[in-house]
Amino acid sequence: MAGSRSKPGVSARTLTESSGEQAHRRRVTAAIGLAGFTSFSLMYGTQPVLPQMAEHFALSPAQASLSVSAGTFAMALALIPMSLISDRFGRAPLMRTGLLVAVVFSVLSGLMSDYDWLLWCRLGVGFAVATVPAAGLAHLGDELAPVRRAKAIGVYIAANAVGGMAGRIVAALVTQWLHWRAGILAQGLMGMLAVWLFWRLLPPARHFVPRRPAPARLLRNLRCLLADPVLPWLFVLPFLTMGAFVGVYNYVGFLLSGPAFGWGPAAVGSLFLIYAVGSASSTWAGRQVLTHGGQTLMMRMCAVMIGGLLITLWPHAVWVIAGLAMFTFGFFVIHARASAAIAERAGIRRGLASALYLSSYYLGGSVVGSSVGWPWGHGGWPSVVVALTACMAAAWGTLKLAGFRR
Repeated sequence: MAGSRSKPGVSARTLTESSGEQAHRRRVTAAIGLAGFTSFSLMYGTQPVLPQMAEHFALSPAQASLSVSAGTFAMALALIPMSLISDRFGRAPLMRTGLLVAVVFSVLSGLMSDYDWLLWCRLGVGFAVATVPAAGLAHLGDELAPVRRAKAIGVYIAANAVGGMAGRIVAALVTQWLHWRAGILAQGLMGMLAVWLFWRLLPPARHFVPRRPAPARLLRNLRCLLADPVLPWLFVLPFLTMGAFVGVYNYVGFLLSGPAFGWGPAAVGSLFLIYAVGSASSTWAGRQVLTHGGQTLMMRMCAVMIGGLLITLWPHAVWVIAGLAMFTFGFFVIHARASAAIAERAGIRRGLASALYLSSYYLGGSVVGSSVGWPWGHGGWPSVVVALTACMAAAWGTLKLAGFRR
């Protein structure tokens, strides 16, 4: 039949769906998006209240930023082990358990009177939340046809942006009215509701096939991934881009709450509405993934991010906000496109490839995000901009060396 003709190499599953398959796809996409929303709302819970935490515990900005880096560091270390567990026991059970544990640690971190114990709780949040990126993208790969997958990944990353924005704004607003501890606790309550919805929404897996952990196979797959001419560069890229992204948002709160601007917690928290730009840009990138050259697009976005950083040097809040919007737009386009490229090139090894990509992503957020404390302490915001501009220039060079088009 004319209506059923397909392109060579494209299975019928990629082109036609029954009503049941459509409902399953929509529930899977929505549930994984909700998981992304929840994980990001919990992971960066302390970021909008870093100035208040620093004052409460008598910390330097760099020390306070460890409450963010602790979670991202734990996530980076846990991703590959969690991906192996998900291969063996299933993606859905792992994500359900992980999000529940993450909510518990998030609430506990708001109750700790000792900063060291608070850091341990944030480590627990990161370790538990790692179940979502370790299993979520692989679950989309299992359950959705390739032609549907890129858009679903765009939805997932957009949900990350919305979750990060919502969690930070809730914490900031409650901090303005009450206390920074109450802000973190409010995040935890929002997370409880989201986890309950996720448990109800996620349907049973239809295409998951369990695999036993095999160290020899893991090493073989790792060698295959690293032998690819493009993938190793895509594993380096997120270390630089995510590191710059976390660094900007860790320290812009200190800039805007300082004497030059004098913003309160609610005003600083409202800054994270810029994440809506990231949500829109990642969804746009998901739609454009099949029609735009990936290398050119991402290199242009590196330039956009650098331009945004430079604009924030202008000593006026409007320009700081505009620069952050540019920076955020570019970051989420790069992340969405790179995530899709990883899934495309890795094939059956996409679970391990996604884990390697995201380990680098969160390790960069941890290492670079806290390391920016040194230039902040020695030269303030202009030094932060110089350091992160160099970071993004290195990301541009990484993409140039990757040499891929799609």
